[in-house]
Amino acid sequence: MAKKFLKKIIAQNQDDLRVISALCSEAKIKQSDIKFLKGNKFFLISLQRENKEKKHDKEKINSIIKFEFIEGSKSKNIDQGNEENILELLAIESYKKENNYEIILLFSNNGIINLFCEIIDCTLEDVKITND
Repeated sequence: MAKKFLKKIIAQNQDDLRVISALCSEAKIKQSDIKFLKGNKFFLISLQRENKEKKHDKEKINSIIKFEFIEGSKSKNIDQGNEENILELLAIESYKKENNYEIILLFSNNGIINLFCEIIDCTLEDVKITND
């Protein structure tokens, strides 16, 4: 059996972030698996995504997206009280405003999370491959 390699992608600019966005579009996220650690300036998302790198394989990959140096976060159209809610990530976009960036996580049903930071430092790391 072929050894399965877990991938780690680091994004430090808007183009890199587009790659992570493409790999994670349609990923399923349990709302309780989204954490903003204000003191550490980390924003973490645990998600289950399809392996888009393999065209014919429908394997699912559990991955973590970690944003660092996050100054603040706000969400819209996401029920904060519903920890069991399953969100579908559609895209990750970013905009530069003066010396700062705004990273926007777009979800199905018009859910939005905005992250505010001075630099883009994001890692997509695969933790486990699960086959349904």
